[in-house]
Amino acid sequence: MTTKVMTVQKEASIQEALSIMKQASIRHLPVVNHDQKLIGWVTDADLRGVLIASMLEELTLADVMIRKPIVASPDLSMDEAAQIMLEKRIGGLPVVEEGKLVGVITVVDVLSGFITTMGMLPYSSRLDVEVPFKEGFLSKVLEVIEKNDGKVVSLCHMPPRGEAGDVYSIRMKKCDLSPIVSALKREGIKVLTGDS
Repeated sequence: MTTKVMTVQKEASIQEALSIMKQASIRHLPVVNHDQKLIGWVTDADLRGVLIASMLEELTLADVMIRKPIVASPDLSMDEAAQIMLEKRIGGLPVVEEGKLVGVITVVDVLSGFITTMGMLPYSSRLDVEVPFKEGFLSKVLEVIEKNDGKVVSLCHMPPRGEAGDVYSIRMKKCDLSPIVSALKREGIKVLTGDS
């Protein structure tokens, strides 16, 4: 989550809130009271929807904010945060502890966390393999990788592509995959892709 959070108070105008969002390059803005307690939540889409109306009459954030936003606690897992955002179709969650705002987690934060956790950054190599629906074949794949100096960062079971076997995507520290691919093929393991 982001802990250096831009906030605004409910008396702020729509234009002020949009200006803060533009300057900070953010799309969500927590509304807090003087004690940093969360009292509302606005998004750039919410504010743009009432921008013209706010020019005709005096509107503040108190008039348009979400008063009881869906919130996260600091100990909520990344998986749970992602699931909430997906189910509710929202782009971010204020993170609240004992009523006080302590951070914001957005779709970008979750995506960044997953990319880091899965080792999908440029310093990795990816190998996709299909193994028969039999015991021991995944162990054999990992053994071949280890014997060829591959260092596994993450292992992901992929959606099935057919009925031939299980498909796994394996991320390793950046390496030359050609000796690993050759050794896997000698063991009768189907290699689907190998990106160094």
